[in-house]
Amino acid sequence: MTGPKPDAHQDGPIGTIVRYEGITPFARGDGVETRLIVGRSTDPAAPFTTGTTVFPAGSAAPLHTHNCAEQVTILEGAAEAMVGGEVSTLGPMDTSFVPADVPHYFRNIGDGPLKILWIYGAREVTRTFVETGETVAHMSPRDQV
Repeated sequence: MTGPKPDAHQDGPIGTIVRYEGITPFARGDGVETRLIVGRSTDPAAPFTTGTTVFPAGSAAPLHTHNCAEQVTILEGAAEAMVGGEVSTLGPMDTSFVPADVPHYFRNIGDGPLKILWIYGAREVTRTFVETGETVAHMSPRDQV
C-alpha cells in the first residue's frame, strides 16, 4: 500500500513506511555514507534509531562509544570489528551487540563496500570518540569518520 505518510492521530501512532531509495545520505567523510531509516525524525513514536552505513574499501569508524546499546549486522562485505577490546572478522549477516559505553569500531577489510545495519536502543544517540573524548550528537556535522 502506498500513499501519504501516516501521522499520529488521537488514538495514537499508526506507524510509518520508509522507502530506502528516498533517504538522503549523510556524508561522514572519506566516502562513508549513513542513512537514517527509523528514528525521531522519521517517526515521532519510534523508541529506537536504525539505519545503514556504507564504508568504501579501506575506511573505518574510529574507536568510539555510545550512550545506548547498539546492534550492528553486516549486510555486505567484510569487516574487522573491535568490541570491548576483542577483535573479530565478520561477514554478511554476522551480528554484534555493543552495550552502552563500550568502545568499538568497524573497519572495511574487503575490496568492495562494507554495508552495515545498525540499531540503537534510544531515540537520542550520542557518539564519544575515544581518542579525543569529544561527545557529539549522532549524525550531527561533527559526527565524522
